[in-house]
Amino acid sequence: MVAANAALQAGAADRALALLNSLPSSAEAHNLRCRVLFTTERWDAAAGECEKAVQMDRENSGYHLWLGRALGELASRASFMSAFSEAKRSRAEFEEAVQIDPRNAEALADLGEFYSSAPGIVGGGDAKANRVAAELDQVDPARAHELRARIAESNKDYGTAEREFKQAVTLSKHPAFQWMTLGSFYRRRDRAADAETAVQSGVKAAQRDSTAGVALFNGASVLTRVNRNPILAAKMLEDYLGGTSKTEEAPAFAAHTRLARILVQLGDKDGARKQREAALALAHDYKPALDLKV
Repeated sequence: MVAANAALQAGAADRALALLNSLPSSAEAHNLRCRVLFTTERWDAAAGECEKAVQMDRENSGYHLWLGRALGELASRASFMSAFSEAKRSRAEFEEAVQIDPRNAEALADLGEFYSSAPGIVGGGDAKANRVAAELDQVDPARAHELRARIAESNKDYGTAEREFKQAVTLSKHPAFQWMTLGSFYRRRDRAADAETAVQSGVKAAQRDSTAGVALFNGASVLTRVNRNPILAAKMLEDYLGGTSKTEEAPAFAAHTRLARILVQLGDKDGARKQREAALALAHDYKPALDLKV
């Protein structure tokens, strides 16, 4: 199990699945298999595996969290009636995760984001989101401010949202992540120059934080989406892939694929082909890499 999780964190999806398929059925194995499938964007299969994990161990907060995430991805891509059902199930799983462990900051953050973005008909609402933010104040103040920023943004109160995102940067123990989140906010507001500045601040913060590699992955995505500084975006992905803090939050095969796209843009087709091959060597059926023309 340890080796399978290590392969998952390294972005070696094929190896992780091979290792898991050789193990007997258990809640932990099904959860890990769910998370591998989640990274490769096979949402339906991921949800099925996470459901098995929950059925085998209903008292594990993390298992409910991951089932909620997989169901949320299904809901975002489903037809109206299916989306309605999957969204309600996703909310219920997030709520269960928090009920089991009220100090699970990731579960609180996901539940709060669900409440702030979902319509009332599936259980969303600002009052609920604000209650979660108050709970996060006691667990992870930076996430609490980020949630309040998202609530304000959903209500088109962009000034408050910006202030809350900045406060999250100030309070975070790992500000590189929050800088990239602020950059993403500026991207959504069509403030490309501010987005690039925030990303550059995030890069500086990541240089002082050995655990912040995933922030480089996130920041590169911001630069790509605002069509700014592709050379810096490529370097950020190269630094992430060459570093020691790779994680399932930013799968290595996805980083290789994103880097390949940037290299195509920069005219380096040979480099792009090598990155695509590296992605497929880790996850042979990763569709974004398969679909990439280089």
